[in-house]
Amino acid sequence: MKSELTYKDAGVDIDAGEQGVKAIARLAKSTFNENVLKDIGLFGSFYRLNCSKINEPVIVSSVDGVGTKLKIAFMAAIHNTVGEDLVNHCVNDIMTSGAEPLFFLDYLALSKFAPEVVEQIVAGMARGCKNANCALIGGETAEMPDFYQPGEYDISGTIVGIVDAAKIIDGSKIKRGDALIGLPSNGLHTNGYSLVRKIFFDLNHFKVDDYIEELGCTLGEELLRVHRSYRDAILALKDQHFLHGMSHITGGGIEGNTRRILPKGLGLKVDWNSWEPLEIFRLIQQIGRVPKEEMRRVFNFGIGYIFVVDRNFVTEAKEILNSIQHEPIIIGEVI
Repeated sequence: MKSELTYKDAGVDIDAGEQGVKAIARLAKSTFNENVLKDIGLFGSFYRLNCSKINEPVIVSSVDGVGTKLKIAFMAAIHNTVGEDLVNHCVNDIMTSGAEPLFFLDYLALSKFAPEVVEQIVAGMARGCKNANCALIGGETAEMPDFYQPGEYDISGTIVGIVDAAKIIDGSKIKRGDALIGLPSNGLHTNGYSLVRKIFFDLNHFKVDDYIEELGCTLGEELLRVHRSYRDAILALKDQHFLHGMSHITGGGIEGNTRRILPKGLGLKVDWNSWEPLEIFRLIQQIGRVPKEEMRRVFNFGIGYIFVVDRNFVTEAKEILNSIQHEPIIIGEVI
């Protein structure tokens, strides 16, 4: 038996962690703007607020994870997409209020520090942040042997944005007759993966590298499609007088998420035949024998984001969205 015991003997490699931090710092720095005042590595992160164009600044924040979509990444050994999933999910969430993202902080915990894996994860985060004009200014990486299975990890992210108090979009202007304009998703995004894994892998013994003809790709490629960011569409509509509310369709589905912003006494009438669900949802429903109502409650079902607009301005809203290569669909109304 060794007479001396080190942290490395217990499963935590400080040297590997320090090497990894250098790669993380390089990726994070690629997202910095003039408001980021210090490099990665201090005990806190510094971001200067420029409120010169905002009368009454309000900070908007959100925290989220990627859920068991990570299990698919482990199975496929593909780690460069889940970080972007995380950022895009958080960006979509806070922008429903009309906020502009400022900066992002991440938390990554894993059984053993694997520099190449960590670099892939953070590269995805950096890509998402750059696309959202949002700085990745700090985070935490925790090596936790015996807590996570070998080769597995968990990630979460915190996003902070800003909005003028007078321009907050909270659904309070929504009224009966308003139209629901949906924007298509590109897949499952980051919700419903526990059910999907149960159906495909546990019960039907698919492999992530199985090619699915109906999908035109492998099952792993389909399930790891990056959660779509709707930032450009939101920026195009958020200052329009006819926009009354926005919802990001995550766990809880179209109705569950959009009801969150409705004033008391109002409901939704969704025309479920107004769009064709993506093939992946048809396969899940067919192979798993999942009831239709459960599909609509668990998944985005092909609609990733909803704008609630005055029905008299639907044509104008659709023209704006079409001009930036989105495909708006009228999927229902407020009742």
